[in-house]
Amino acid sequence: MSLRLYDTSTRQVRDFVPLVPGCVSMYLCGATVQAAPHIGHIRSNLNFDVMRRWFSYRGYQVTFVRNVTDIDDKVIKKERELGTPWFEIAYTNERAFNEGYTALGCLPPSVEPRATGHVPEMIEMMQTLIEKGHAYESEGNVYFAVTTYPDYLALSNQQLENLRQPESEGETGKRDPRDFAMWKRAKEGEPSWDTPWGRGRPGWHLECSAMAHKYLGTAFDIHGGGLDLIFPHHENEIAQSKAFGDEFASFWVHNAWVTMSGEKMSKSLGNSVLISEMVQRWRPIVLRYYLAAPHYRSMIEYSEESIGEAETGFARIEGFIERAVERCGLVDAAPEVPLAFAEAMDDDLGVPQALAVVHTAVRQGNSALTADDKESAVARLAEVRAMLGVLGLDPLDEMWAGADRGDDLHGVVDSLVQLVLEQRQAARARKDFATADAIRDQLALAGLSIEDTPSGSRWTLNNQ
Repeated sequence: MSLRLYDTSTRQVRDFVPLVPGCVSMYLCGATVQAAPHIGHIRSNLNFDVMRRWFSYRGYQVTFVRNVTDIDDKVIKKERELGTPWFEIAYTNERAFNEGYTALGCLPPSVEPRATGHVPEMIEMMQTLIEKGHAYESEGNVYFAVTTYPDYLALSNQQLENLRQPESEGETGKRDPRDFAMWKRAKEGEPSWDTPWGRGRPGWHLECSAMAHKYLGTAFDIHGGGLDLIFPHHENEIAQSKAFGDEFASFWVHNAWVTMSGEKMSKSLGNSVLISEMVQRWRPIVLRYYLAAPHYRSMIEYSEESIGEAETGFARIEGFIERAVERCGLVDAAPEVPLAFAEAMDDDLGVPQALAVVHTAVRQGNSALTADDKESAVARLAEVRAMLGVLGLDPLDEMWAGADRGDDLHGVVDSLVQLVLEQRQAARARKDFATADAIRDQLALAGLSIEDTPSGSRWTLNNQ
């Protein structure tokens, strides 16, 4: 089975064939760094981290570019609100994003360019587009003339006659209200750069076209981002890049949102949950499992209960790994994942189906441990580690080594249960088996299973 991905531009799942055999080139619209990241921001990068890992497992050499939008209307607005220099706001939040990515086990990008470092490339692109008749200067602004590009709006499947471009302050002198800004005239006190048309700053859409061209060339395999970027951002990127002469992206892949009460999680709506707060309440590996487990094109409705359910699901996997290592010793990951797991991942990154294969192997491994079938238990442990490694979820991986488990709910419960188990052990030592059995039965009513091992008693959630 070939690897297949859903392509937004064709609205179908189709076979992935790289432009260069053995290589995959990916561009992901990264953070606009006017504020600290919430879990919706992290989900996008995490989904593409899983994609990148799967391509690497399949033997591809991956070039992954994730940009930083460190100058735009939002950053400048935040500068006015806080009275803090724009570059300080941008860099502080850029660090916060990278800390969030790292905390949840995301691999660093091959290149992480900042928009402000690529003004010369933007100027060159605008000059070419003006010469070709696709762009024009007016009152110090540079606009793209959308009617000059016949396939404009093909990605979002809109009609040009119905189009209303999002309005932005200071965009004056347009020939057509549907034209979009590539460069904005400088205002008093705002950051600006010299251009042939006077001082100004980049428009959001131009930034990504210039950076993708510089680091991935005239054509690359995959352009990714959230659903909210299809229009206007990705639509405008396509227009200016293809009018410039680039073939641009072969596949357009978009992840769905994290929602709260049915609405997209957003800093502007005030319904966001900051990742810096989340990692204080939940283990990062549990948060990664929570965000990665649904299909990347499915919405995630945020709630504390849903994260708790994810924690319980991941605890089943961890429980097996811990017991298997205790009984059989540390086992390396298998060289290959099971066929069913690979088929699920090849089918548009079917992580939910792939995790079902993981949980099946966990149940089989637990049965093998119960039957004292160490050979089968070792085989299942190796398979589970291989599958989790592809997803960035192997708790034995060095990137999770030393992760603190004492500050979350699991750690609290573990401490309390250990106290009860010590009382049970004391009762058994004095041959008060009635009390020991009563403690075990009470824990069972609470949903816990107790296993007595040569090294002591251990607990797991029922059905692990």
